[in-house]
Amino acid sequence: MSDIIRRDPRAEWIARNRLHPLHAAMQPALHSWMGPNGVIRKNPHGVGFIGPNGIKRIDRSGAQQGGAVKRSATAQVQLPLHQVPAPAFYISVVPDMVGGRLSSHDRDLLGLAHQLAGADGAVLAVVFGEHKESAFATAGVDRLLVLEGEEFSGYAPEQRVQGLRAVDNQFNPRHWLLPDSRSGGGELGRRFAAALGERPATRVWQVKDQECIGRAGAGLQDLARPLARLILAAAECAEPVSETRHEALPVELSTSVVRSLSRIEDLGAVAVDPAAIPMAEAEFIFSGGNGVKDWALFHQTAAALGATEGASRVAVDDGFMARDRQVGASGTWVTARVYVAVGISGAIQHLQGIGACDKVVAINLDPGCDMIKRADLSVIGESAAILQALIAAVEAYRNDGRRDAA
Repeated sequence: MSDIIRRDPRAEWIARNRLHPLHAAMQPALHSWMGPNGVIRKNPHGVGFIGPNGIKRIDRSGAQQGGAVKRSATAQVQLPLHQVPAPAFYISVVPDMVGGRLSSHDRDLLGLAHQLAGADGAVLAVVFGEHKESAFATAGVDRLLVLEGEEFSGYAPEQRVQGLRAVDNQFNPRHWLLPDSRSGGGELGRRFAAALGERPATRVWQVKDQECIGRAGAGLQDLARPLARLILAAAECAEPVSETRHEALPVELSTSVVRSLSRIEDLGAVAVDPAAIPMAEAEFIFSGGNGVKDWALFHQTAAALGATEGASRVAVDDGFMARDRQVGASGTWVTARVYVAVGISGAIQHLQGIGACDKVVAINLDPGCDMIKRADLSVIGESAAILQALIAAVEAYRNDGRRDAA
C-alpha cells in the first residue's frame, strides 16, 4: 500500500463550508487547550454533535461524553500566580479609587504597568486612605502601599504630592503611571510632575517601541514622544490583567511623610442634583423600561436612592422619558458603577450601551430574559411591589442613621 498522503477535495470543501451539515464533523476534535499563561481555553463552537438529520445538537446531560461528571458552574478557576521575589525595578501606579474601589480606568492602567514591568519589574500600587477593594491580586498589583492618615482624606492634593515624593525617594520607580481623569488623577499627576521637575506625557493611549502616543489637537491628532518617566494615561490605554493573579504584598514607607502647610481648605462634598449629571458621567443609574407601569413610583424611587434616571428605547418612544435619558447603542453609552434596570428585557442595543458598567441589578418578571442573564444581581417579581419595598428600606436605613447620630 502506498504511503503517499492523498488529499480529499470534497472533505476540504466541507471543512470550509460552515453551512454544510457535516461541517462540524470535519473539524479537529480539539475542544480545549491551555493558553500561554496556563489558563484553560475552550472552543464554544466545538461543543455538540451532528444528529441524523444534519442538525447540530448539544447534550448537556453528559450522556454523549460517556456520562462524564460536569464541573460545577460555581467552581473557581485558579489563575497562575505571578511572583517577583526580588524586583529589579518598580513601576508605580496611583489609581483614582473612586468610591474606594478600582475603576475600569485603574485596571487599564495596571495592565499598562505590567507591559512596562516585564518579567523583572514589579507593579507598586499607591493608595491613599481607607479602601474597599479586595481584588488587588487579580487586578495585577505586585506590591501594595497604603498611605493612611487624616491628612490624605478628602481633597488634599498638596499632602498627597508629599506622600508620592516620599515613595519616590524610597522606591525610585522607573515609571509613574496616573490616570488622566477628572476624578483627581489628572490634577494630582500634573502637580506631582511639577514637584519632581518632570515633563509628563499626558492623554497617553498607547505605549509602543519606547514611545508614548497621546491625544492632541482637541483629540483629533496623535502626538508621539519618547517614553516619559511620568505618564498620565487615558482610559483603554492597555488591556487589563485577566490571566494571572499577583501577590499584592503590603509594603510600608521607612520614613514618615512630611506634613505640608495646606493652602486649600476642604469644605466637604457638595450635594448635586442627579438629574443634572450627564448620563455618560453618572455613577449610579436607575433605568426604566416597558415593564414599568407606575412611572410616578419609579421617579419617587430614583429620588429616594439619589440615582440618575435612565430609560430604554421603548420607554422613550412611548413618551415616558426624554430622549437624552435613553441608554444603549442608539442612545448614550454609560459607564456607571451601579446600573439598575427595572422592567427592561435587554435588547442587544441596550446591552451594548451598558457593557462597561461594573454592577448591573435587574428587576423583572421574566427570569429568562437577556437582562437577567447579564445582571450580577436579579430580583424576580412585580416592579411596583419591589420599588415600594425598596423605598421603605431606604427610609428605614436613613431613620436609623439619624437616631444613631442623635
